[in-house]
Amino acid sequence: MEKQYRIIIFCALLSVHLSFVQGARQGQDVKCGACRALVDEMEWEISQIDPKKTIQTGSFRINPDGSQSVREVPYSRSEGHLLELMEEVCEKMNDYGERVDPVTDRKTYVRHTSRDGTAMDLSDVAFDSRVSSSLKFACETIVEQHEDELIEFFAHETDNVKDKLCSKRTDLCDHALNIHHDEL
Repeated sequence: MEKQYRIIIFCALLSVHLSFVQGARQGQDVKCGACRALVDEMEWEISQIDPKKTIQTGSFRINPDGSQSVREVPYSRSEGHLLELMEEVCEKMNDYGERVDPVTDRKTYVRHTSRDGTAMDLSDVAFDSRVSSSLKFACETIVEQHEDELIEFFAHETDNVKDKLCSKRTDLCDHALNIHHDEL
């Protein structure tokens, strides 16, 4: 009889452990998906600005030698513009749905509204307020906790920002290197 109780207790503990691991992985999937969606949205918004448009930054005060510490930077990657974009980027999470990989059971997040009006294959994408709420909350948390890194990356980095920011810098995606760069 004692052996049966041990088996029952072991199975219960294993079930609790597996539920915890699965819940933690799902939380990781949402954080990773929000980070990658945030990067995608920011990069798209940056790309919509004329690259020739610049803004002056630095001090407008005159130095003792008569010079000024003013420089021109691309407006699209200026700190002011990036801060403005970050205030609105998490609202875009309403345009995303959840796709579950049948093999790995990992969740990815895809845009369900195309920017150019083309048709999209959304047959295996779930859309509901729970998904968009979770993504939006995760996005807001990322912006709040990593604002400086986001500004730094978008001001200077242009190559492979998703992996560099979401995986290596913030550690939000433990599996990002296994995701194709166009996926979220």
